[in-house]
Amino acid sequence: MGLTGTALAIDAGNSKTDVALVAADGRVLGRARGGGFQPPAVGPARAVDVLAPLVAAVRAQAGPAGDGPAAHLSAFLANADLPVEVTRLTAEIASRGWADTVTVRNDTFALLRAGLADDAEQLGVAVVCGAGINCVGLGRGGATARFPAIGRISGDWGGGSFLADEALWHAARAEDGRGAPSDLARALPAHFGLTTMPELIEALHLGRIPEARRHELAPLLFAVAAAGDDVARALVVRQAEEIALLAAVALRRLGLLSEPVPVILGGGVLSARHPLLHDHLLRLLTERAPKAVPRLLTAPPVLGAALDALDHLSPRPPRESYERLREGWA
Repeated sequence: MGLTGTALAIDAGNSKTDVALVAADGRVLGRARGGGFQPPAVGPARAVDVLAPLVAAVRAQAGPAGDGPAAHLSAFLANADLPVEVTRLTAEIASRGWADTVTVRNDTFALLRAGLADDAEQLGVAVVCGAGINCVGLGRGGATARFPAIGRISGDWGGGSFLADEALWHAARAEDGRGAPSDLARALPAHFGLTTMPELIEALHLGRIPEARRHELAPLLFAVAAAGDDVARALVVRQAEEIALLAAVALRRLGLLSEPVPVILGGGVLSARHPLLHDHLLRLLTERAPKAVPRLLTAPPVLGAALDALDHLSPRPPRESYERLREGWA
């Protein structure tokens, strides 16, 4: 048996991974951050290998309290999108012996848990719009709402990476005459010290501008939209519509459209609170889910993983433990 009253929390995204060891009284005994978690690229075993030094680090920080397996491990993982992926990752993590019991869910559930109350029935929906976009929900009786969220083949639209590509597409067509005029055709190349879209296209295609720098274009899209550009504004409005649609569909699936339940919003695109996106999204949610209670959450998702880890301890810790844990990330 593991040490009663300790739990491991993991939030693993595409670009970074956070691990924490927490005690039953809500104290954070150790924290560590590492690189991205990408099982589609390297396979489940090598992806979980990335977690090993982080688990070791938080155990070492905890001193004697970190010896041996924890009572429970809650892992919220990017790329745990399909049931078969969750099953494989659960088996791989459980095989490491880090905890007596293990639960694995998609990382969007960490955002949802962080935004829900600790002493009430867990009902609500979360939409994350960061590099990508996803939505999950929890209803009565353990019901869940999920979307595959693996890109255009699963019907997804939006997220920072997607918006960057859309901005490039519209800018290219604005410059060569196939599309509507847009200041994106000037602003995008200028951001990289270039003059024209053909120069930017060539630099991206030949690798003179690293692929990783494309993420810089999403904030630029919002800036051009804020300045009044019609093409950029249309993309931002479409993003707001997609976020509202995800939330409303999830609430409908769970039978929660007529109840005052939280809609937790998170991720870099949303947390930036771009006025056009934020204001239009709130209007759409008022129209499509008038009982919903939107809430923008900026706390790190690993907090949700830690709260969930406490949920799984037996006996369940008192309210004071959850309050102390939240204060640790305030």
